[in-house]
Amino acid sequence: MAENRGVVYQGPGKVEVQSIPYPKFEDPHGKKIEHAVILRIVSTNICGSDQHMVRGRTTAPKGIVLGHEITGEVIEKGSDVLFINKGNLVSVPFNIACGRCRACRERHTGVCLNVNDKQPGGAYGYVDMGGWVGGQAQYVMVPYADFNLLKFPDKDQAMEKITDLTMLSDILPTGYHGAKSAGVEVGSIVYVAGAGPVGLAAAAASYILGAAVVIVGDKNADRLAHARKMGYETINIGEHDNLGEQIAQITGVPVVDAAIDAVGFEASGHGHPNEAAPAAVLNSLMDVTFVAGGIGIPGLYVVQDPGASNEDSKNGILKMRFGKGWSKSLHFHTGQAPVLQYNRQLMQAILHDRLPIAKIVNATVINLDQAPEGYQQFDKGAAKKFVLDPNGLIGKKAA
Repeated sequence: MAENRGVVYQGPGKVEVQSIPYPKFEDPHGKKIEHAVILRIVSTNICGSDQHMVRGRTTAPKGIVLGHEITGEVIEKGSDVLFINKGNLVSVPFNIACGRCRACRERHTGVCLNVNDKQPGGAYGYVDMGGWVGGQAQYVMVPYADFNLLKFPDKDQAMEKITDLTMLSDILPTGYHGAKSAGVEVGSIVYVAGAGPVGLAAAAASYILGAAVVIVGDKNADRLAHARKMGYETINIGEHDNLGEQIAQITGVPVVDAAIDAVGFEASGHGHPNEAAPAAVLNSLMDVTFVAGGIGIPGLYVVQDPGASNEDSKNGILKMRFGKGWSKSLHFHTGQAPVLQYNRQLMQAILHDRLPIAKIVNATVINLDQAPEGYQQFDKGAAKKFVLDPNGLIGKKAA
């Protein structure tokens, strides 16, 4: 049996690469399962959602193996896996879904009813998401493999584009979901709150959907500079307290057709000090979105935020001007992206050179032992998307 190493959360501000158990065909309760595969991981990414846990802004316990953005090669399969085979190179949606419950049958795989006994929805290596072991490691077990896994049609072609295809597990479908649910279409003017990887993925998705102008707002100068380099209009929200006026300087009018919150519960308010103020962001999006428009909210929100500055925020209570949204007939869409609704189409866009997402999010490959440093840089606002190469397979391909 091979050894296994993974990135383990050690408490606020600290992760370590440690020896962890080799995966077994068992669910989080120790029940033997045969609908799973074991992957040798080719790539696994550091996500902003992971960073929330590492900052101590969730109730994640010490010892959790992190990582929900996984691409890998099948090396073992259970007897109940019929259509995925050893040697297949696959993308793993971060949603764990059974494929059998009402939610999954309706393609709402982000809220599967059978993979988490605490609440709807499961994910790898994430707090309150069912206890499934994370994939920032050398090997990981993936349940319900026939339903969940997306097999790449040509292994060699996939390895040539692996830094693009690794984004299919989460941030690209998440950004696309934000744009789609906000109602982005041909000719739309779009505002994206947040110039991190998900924000840039939402911006890229908006162009794929036909947007005429995409504006990205943030306070991080490096991230804004990279967004401009990728061809997006940008707004530094720390320089002005009126978002509509900043938008009007670009488009001539202070409104947009669709808006996307790509930051979530640790967002900062427009023109305010650098403190979490997600309600201020959502209120500003309601202000600038045209009547009957949409706001997509793929940014993460949590039920409990122990690191918040006040009691309401600690319990996920936000002071939103909901009456403003109602009076404008706006529609809102929240929640995990149902990756399986989008990943096959997005894979085709990547394979046929329509969506250079690795370049757009500035994918930066590091080895597993560099993960703690990657977390530190990402926490400081590096304009990069860190891709871990835990088995040296990306490096071998590059060589």
